Amino acid sequence: MSLPSSFRRVRSVIILQEKAQDREKLLLKFLKIMKHLRKLNNFNSYLAVLSALDSAPLRRLDWQKNTTESLEELSSLIDSSSSFRVYRAALAEVEPPCIPYLGLILQDLTFVHLGNPDNVTTSQGSKVNFCKRWQQFNILDTLRSYQQVAYSLQPDSDIISFFNDFNDHLAEEALWELSLRIRPRNTPRANQR
Repeated sequence: MSLPSSFRRVRSVIILQEKAQDREKLLLKFLKIMKHLRKLNNFNSYLAVLSALDSAPLRRLDWQKNTTESLEELSSLIDSSSSFRVYRAALAEVEPPCIPYLGLILQDLTFVHLGNPDNVTTSQGSKVNFCKRWQQFNILDTLRSYQQVAYSLQPDSDIISFFNDFNDHLAEEALWELSLRIRPRNTPRANQR
């Protein structure tokens, strides 16, 4: 499942529900899915679902207090402050198999690439910056280590068909339109129950 497709699918499925309690029920179901993704060490899909649930068209709607608190608790794992400190600590403790958040790996590689010269000048002339190459190797070797152990999961055709049918996701404008129809602008937020 690609990150953008799953992101749009999760948002669409929730916001298309007519009744508030049906939207709430689906949001709670996706929070439960996130907990399972965490147990599977699938941080990339975890972040995809979290990004959908924390997107503006859904975030602006009224949710029960315990639902909002659960979402905030699950969001704390992928908090971007302090260079994703909480996530990095959790990732350091996992046993493979693991699917790390690939965006952060690319960010780390970019940081090393842009922040360090390819060559260093020494008294003997220009030399390859092996420190930079070692940092890049360590990032990629960590990723490789997560791939050494395969998941032992049995395919479930219902789940596969649900996640493979991405044709019914809504465009960003349509999501906003529905969100505004559910809770018009300047409408005071309902007291969270």
